[in-house]
Amino acid sequence: MVAVIRLHRRGGPEVLSFEEIELGRPGPGEVRFRQRACGLNFIDTYIRTGLYPSPLPCILGNEGAGEVLEVGPGVIEFKEGDRVTAIHRLGGYAEERIAPAERLVKLPDFVSDEMAAALMFKGLTARYLLRQTFRVAPGQTILFHAAAGGVGLVACQWAKLRGATVIGTVGSTEKAELARAHGCDHAILYREEDFVERVRDITQGALCDVVYDGVGQSVFPASLDCLKRRGAFVSFGNASGKIAAIDPMMLHDKGSLWATKTNLYDHMPTREALLEAVADLFEAVRQGVKPLIGQRYALKDAAAAHRALESRATIGSSVLVPG
Repeated sequence: MVAVIRLHRRGGPEVLSFEEIELGRPGPGEVRFRQRACGLNFIDTYIRTGLYPSPLPCILGNEGAGEVLEVGPGVIEFKEGDRVTAIHRLGGYAEERIAPAERLVKLPDFVSDEMAAALMFKGLTARYLLRQTFRVAPGQTILFHAAAGGVGLVACQWAKLRGATVIGTVGSTEKAELARAHGCDHAILYREEDFVERVRDITQGALCDVVYDGVGQSVFPASLDCLKRRGAFVSFGNASGKIAAIDPMMLHDKGSLWATKTNLYDHMPTREALLEAVADLFEAVRQGVKPLIGQRYALKDAAAAHRALESRATIGSSVLVPG
């Protein structure tokens, strides 16, 4: 029997059910592996509430890391004992997991299981935001909302590595210190300061080339006022609620802006795209980009982890530890 967190109905953290199930053996093209750490991401809360649809019942979680126990027919890239990480929709909150081999990658020695669980989904998100959705270049200025979150801390380090000036919004002085220690040139306390006015002051009126927004409702449409002409508004999350609508005339009136809503899997739909993205991420880690694991929870305490995440009480990344 394998311990998992299952979702049988939509709702608050209380609907997360700690259960034991028979996992079975891997089928053709699949791998069964034991997870030493499981990643926790805000998208998990969207699936739990029904904002993002999924089949029911299901096991939450997009990512985790550990070692291969068994490979199914036709799998030649992996073998028993290999250290791997999975980036695959659902199935991650579990002691053991079966996933398609095409969504697994081997872990290098310099990436621990916990680092992988904290890094892969968030790091690959940062990668597509900075390198694909809007390709950040030296000399540009970016605004990153929730700069002390899991994606934010990785993205700020990576953007700084790419030569950008990084402005971030944070919820406390503690988070401001963390953001500045992880590549953020200017940290704005959004609860105490008008972030639009602070961006204008910091940039001396020049404003930003791009705003990356994983927060949503509470920072929109003010985020558009932080952009220079033909700047980019990139929405990749809804921590404070969905943005109700974007009026194209608003984009016109505020300087011919462009706006997009993104997700990770559209940026790595094939194995080749996944491996290319992972290679970039591991190279960034070699150059010093690393996640901050701010919280660790036992797998059975996933509901408490969700409560902390949704209350914006966490810093950096959170991981669930099976066993």
